[in-house]
Amino acid sequence: MVKYILKKFFYGFLVLFGVITVIFFLFNVLPGDPATVVLGQRANKEAVEAINRDLGRDKPLLVQYLMYINDLSPISFHNSKDRNSAFYLDEQKYSYNFLMSMDEGACVVAKAPYFRRSYITKRKVSEIIRETLPETAVLAFSSILVASFFGIALGIVAAIKKNTFFDRLALVLSALGMSAPAFFVGVIIAWLFGFVLADYTGLNPQGSLFTTDVWEGEQLDLKNLILPTITLGMRPLAIIVQLTRSSLLDVLSQDYIRTARAKGLGFYKIIVKHALKNALNPVITAISGWFAGLMAGAVFVEIIFNWQGIGYEVYDALTKNDLPVVMGATLIFATFFILINIFVDIIYGILDPRVRVK
Repeated sequence: MVKYILKKFFYGFLVLFGVITVIFFLFNVLPGDPATVVLGQRANKEAVEAINRDLGRDKPLLVQYLMYINDLSPISFHNSKDRNSAFYLDEQKYSYNFLMSMDEGACVVAKAPYFRRSYITKRKVSEIIRETLPETAVLAFSSILVASFFGIALGIVAAIKKNTFFDRLALVLSALGMSAPAFFVGVIIAWLFGFVLADYTGLNPQGSLFTTDVWEGEQLDLKNLILPTITLGMRPLAIIVQLTRSSLLDVLSQDYIRTARAKGLGFYKIIVKHALKNALNPVITAISGWFAGLMAGAVFVEIIFNWQGIGYEVYDALTKNDLPVVMGATLIFATFFILINIFVDIIYGILDPRVRVK
């Protein structure tokens, strides 16, 4: 089992390394000069050259790539004496612990990944992510929780009542839920419940998890979570309904289910203790993938509802060409995808030893 887990983490590391490489070269071939973004109207030749030198953009692309890898790596190589070195150990950038010191200032340090600084605000990207990621995580978790609960419940009922009016209605509604874009659904829900029915629902179409009151300061406002949760959870709910229904119908047609019925087992035991246990495997896989997807796909929903999460921050950074923020957020999203897939693979390996053999 340990070998299986280590292999999964190794493959995950290779995928993450590939993502880092693609992100770096993709964003470094985009037109535009970060120095002009930083300086704005104050840009002149000397100032632009100074900013590019500070950002390391005056060096060859391969050296810039190695600098980026070194910044992100928790174990990195630096030069603590030569300020002109591309790998100079800048105390303003890193919080580190020395692991090994060598001749001529070369050293190996342990540090947190450094995602660079925002071109606009000059803040560390890691600080921006740390402030905004929890709000997106809460939104994604609440959405997938609602979608999983209602999706599995409706899928079970639709499978049990196959070819009835309820089954056909569930299939039609789930098809509509899958086909409707999140930004369109968000606008409709915000308009309907936040404006037309605002006097009856008391819901605010524009608000985040925490609101600031003049007298009482920052307060938790869970009501603002309702509308974006419904919007973001609609598509995974529709998919979970159909997936649960089809998977449960397939399991119910198996020989061991017919044997259980022939032995006189009750309907509840057959569904819950036998059929559902095996039918939920593909559903769990879909839920885990959707949770990671919701983390990355909440951009439009956060913009519509003014939800101050990482998706809103990425949109704002894209409009201002603030590439370090976009690159840092993209890496965080990719890391979530990889870690969740590794976690699901490990769970499968624990539950089914045949997976480890394969």
